[in-house]
Amino acid sequence: MAKNKHNYTADTIRTLEWCEHIRIRPGMYIGKLGDGSTMDDGIYVLVKEVIDNSIDEYMMGYGKQIDIEIDEDKVWVRDFGRGIPLTKVVDCVAKINTGAKYDSKAFQKSVGLNGVGTKAVNALSSYFKISSVRDGKKKTAEFEQGQLIKEHRQSKTKEENGVYTEFIPDGTIFKKFKFRPEFIDNRLWNYVYLNAGLTIHFNGKKYYSKRGLYDLLDRKVDAAERRYPIIHLKGDDIEIALTHTNQYGEEYYSFVNGQYTTQGGTHQSAFREAIVKTVRDFYKKNFDVQDIRTSISAAIAIRVQEPVFESQTKTKLGSTSIGPNEPTVKTFVLDFLKTELDNYLHKSPEVADALLKRILQSERERKEIAGIKKLAKTRAKKANLHNKKLRDCRIHFNKKKNKRHEECMIFITEGDSASGSITKSRDVETQAVFSLRGKPLNSFNKTKKIVYENEEFNLLQHALNIEDGLDGLRYNKVIIATDADIDGMHIRLLLMTFFLQYFPDLVRSGHVFILETPLFRVRNKKNTYYCYSESEKMTAMKKCGKTAEVTRFKGLGEISPDEFGNFIGKDIKLEPVTLDENSPTQKMLQYYMGNNTPERQLFIIDNLRVEKEVVEDELIEELVGESE
Repeated sequence: MAKNKHNYTADTIRTLEWCEHIRIRPGMYIGKLGDGSTMDDGIYVLVKEVIDNSIDEYMMGYGKQIDIEIDEDKVWVRDFGRGIPLTKVVDCVAKINTGAKYDSKAFQKSVGLNGVGTKAVNALSSYFKISSVRDGKKKTAEFEQGQLIKEHRQSKTKEENGVYTEFIPDGTIFKKFKFRPEFIDNRLWNYVYLNAGLTIHFNGKKYYSKRGLYDLLDRKVDAAERRYPIIHLKGDDIEIALTHTNQYGEEYYSFVNGQYTTQGGTHQSAFREAIVKTVRDFYKKNFDVQDIRTSISAAIAIRVQEPVFESQTKTKLGSTSIGPNEPTVKTFVLDFLKTELDNYLHKSPEVADALLKRILQSERERKEIAGIKKLAKTRAKKANLHNKKLRDCRIHFNKKKNKRHEECMIFITEGDSASGSITKSRDVETQAVFSLRGKPLNSFNKTKKIVYENEEFNLLQHALNIEDGLDGLRYNKVIIATDADIDGMHIRLLLMTFFLQYFPDLVRSGHVFILETPLFRVRNKKNTYYCYSESEKMTAMKKCGKTAEVTRFKGLGEISPDEFGNFIGKDIKLEPVTLDENSPTQKMLQYYMGNNTPERQLFIIDNLRVEKEVVEDELIEELVGESE
């Protein structure tokens, strides 16, 4: 028997301090680390954990205002709740499994119940400060990487009751991180929608809602796209808002005890089942499930006692009941919807008629494409079998899921040279490549039938496995990788139009990204710099001196596989595709991808970025005419 090189002795066994364990295994507490380029990256979980405590205070009837500031890498949060009991300030942020939320009388329906949240923030911050004001007295403590560096004495103060928290995420754990205001913005709007009457100030902007989930849907769905007015239903521990639109797919915003469950869970599944049963019963017709739920946009929020989530980051509800000796989540949601929605439809015949027309339209469209779907699926399987379009990652060839499934991504490339470079330099375990042939069709204002008739679109939707929704999505990140020239930008636009037209929930859920690759390589005999802008190039040239050699990458195919490995590895630069609720999808697509208009021509001319002051006429003509 071969001698074991790893001796297992008493010295092998270690007992970790609370903060050491969090720092070694941060994923157990905040999910993935990330650099802030996606909305579920760890730095946003840190912000959420602090704000959640302030929200819990508001839910208990204390503190109607929360003030938040984020300046580059530092976060400040101040609430006006009851404040932490002063003798327990240090324990609450530095002693694991310590908190008031174990006492269900104090926090009946709280988000956090396991006493970990702010401890994780403390442990994963290079600097952390907490101050509690309670009845004219103040207690402050300061930490570095979870270690107490200064505990201030209690002092008298005239400040209002509440808690002040300040922290800087640790740069040794969150590499090159950057807070994106749009992700914070969306989260804060959700907080006020779920807590009507609460005011939040963030970097000088005010967040406030009077009508709760009605306001959420009113902001998310353009009025011109609604097939009928938003239906708003409220009950004890449940609130629902819904409408149908002209878009494809299903759009859900689900919440539990104020927590945005981005991955849904038992409450969202219950709603999807309940809406089908309620509609069938009301119209006394056995509509197809897909026809009822296609184009629905809905928000649902419930409150349960001692919620069980499927991960520490609380993005998916696992609870089957709403509390001890209470009905199941499924029964609770179904009973509410059967009563309240049925009553609403009986009282609002014009809404009932509009809903029926939308369902019948979906039914007609489904039957129209039924004949070509089978042929389209056969073509897709044949193309994948012969490896013509998709070079898949190895994880998807294994039947059993493993922990790396969330890392899976797919690069959508143009041309053989670009796809060849990425294919040769990728991580074959988690990175797949889909190769486009030429420019995709402009799909704006075309029915979903075109997805099956167009070979490129058909193969792409099958590669992603999104035909029936995001439940089967095979890749967590869908990355558009095109050249940084006119043709590449146009292909990027056409792909985003395709996703927004037929699979908008793919974009809304934060799965679509743009791959950023360097425009220049600057090097001398000792150093090589990859530059993403003109200013970076100038800086690199100064560093390299007179011997600087500058290469302009005109296309992805010009970057060698060895170099490409630097840009799609651990230091990959991705720009998330996000939707601004102030720019409704259909209006935006009409403006950029609809029939050519003088307004769009002027916009392109005014906003075109070129290195020289002179804009060549043929370039303008190509740009303004591309969408036709």
